[in-house]
Amino acid sequence: MQDIRWRAFWLAILAAFLCLILWSMTSAITALGVFTLLVLCYLAYHLFWLHKLTFWLKKPSLSTIPQGKGIWEDVFAALYHEQRRLGHSQTQLNSALDRFRNAASALPDGVVLLNGSDDIEWCNPPAEIQLGLDLVHDVGQPISYLVRHTEFIHYLQDHDYLEPIKLKSLRYPDATLEIQVVPFGDNQKLMISRDISHLEKLDHMRRDFIANVSHELRTPLTVVGGFLETLSDMDGAVPESSRNYFAMMLEQTGRMRRLVEDLLTLSQLESSQSVPQDSEIDIPALLNMVMTDSQSLSNGRHHITLQADSSLCLSGAAEELHSAFGNLVSNAIRYTPQGGEIALSWQMRGHEAVFSVRDSGIGIEQQHIDRLTERFYRVDRSRSRETGGTGLGLSIVKHILTRHQARLEIQSEPGKGSTFSAIFPAARIVHKQTALLQ
Repeated sequence: MQDIRWRAFWLAILAAFLCLILWSMTSAITALGVFTLLVLCYLAYHLFWLHKLTFWLKKPSLSTIPQGKGIWEDVFAALYHEQRRLGHSQTQLNSALDRFRNAASALPDGVVLLNGSDDIEWCNPPAEIQLGLDLVHDVGQPISYLVRHTEFIHYLQDHDYLEPIKLKSLRYPDATLEIQVVPFGDNQKLMISRDISHLEKLDHMRRDFIANVSHELRTPLTVVGGFLETLSDMDGAVPESSRNYFAMMLEQTGRMRRLVEDLLTLSQLESSQSVPQDSEIDIPALLNMVMTDSQSLSNGRHHITLQADSSLCLSGAAEELHSAFGNLVSNAIRYTPQGGEIALSWQMRGHEAVFSVRDSGIGIEQQHIDRLTERFYRVDRSRSRETGGTGLGLSIVKHILTRHQARLEIQSEPGKGSTFSAIFPAARIVHKQTALLQ
């Protein structure tokens, strides 16, 4: 570009010099006329090649690019090389796109590419089968017109894609799909669908098995425990030399009964697809009951305090929340040495309501915290046997909180205790005009 400007500058200087010579030899009018003619010729020359360039740009092709003369020869040469580079880049992009489409088509999961307006740009064959799409006819159509699940439409509109959702297939009623949207690029989305029907069937079989076995075990355990208690209470029925064995049998029978009850509770929570029957819960009154239960379990071995905002209540299932709060407190009691402190708190934190249990117990190492809510996961199995834990308490808590759109936060440091917090969203909070109770 710099070279073109200099050429134009020197041509203008040369034309002016020639006109000055002509002026000195003839007259000013003649010189001005010649200068004007030169400028018009120069302009016509460039207009001619500009027209050629404009005509070529309508259908750019390496085979039809003009040769050009003078300055325009350099311009067209530069365009030629740029067009070759773009053509090479376009070929590479098309090749990469073809490889991506071939790879995505080979995936067993459905893949749908959506633009910023949630219109379909492309989908692979599994997506056509699972979601009932047709790539030929549905390109450019909004995905919500074709996947008409109310839950999916809400999921798409809420823009909260951290967790996938499960949907029943409209084409195959027995099929269950797991769908997740992944945002990328310039406001685009990748929608991935997966057929999890076999996993759902296995999970359903597992839940049924656990529920049936637990139900069948409950009756014989109750009978055995009842007879053991009766014999222990009868004078002379149990020799003094055998009383320790009877005490051990009673203890282990009680532990098995607690395990069966927890398994039944967890199975019921996992099997229930409906939301809890909401009612207004007086949480401070419920926490007073939890406090009474915790003092009975502690039997004076711990210093337990409760601080609750009595104006703060919740909408939810009272029995489920009682179970969740009770499990958090009983865990704190079991893993806090005698003489330790346990503080219960029910307060607002920002726009959320928080029930927290803080203890001065043994604490938990960071690598265990993410797995604490797994079924039967124990940090220290020998200590769990000593304290009588079933390994299901936190799993029950997690399921109950999830059913109430709440979450569990765990903070802990070995040797300094732990804090377990159940955090409820603003939609669940009910306020009452009462004083703060200590």
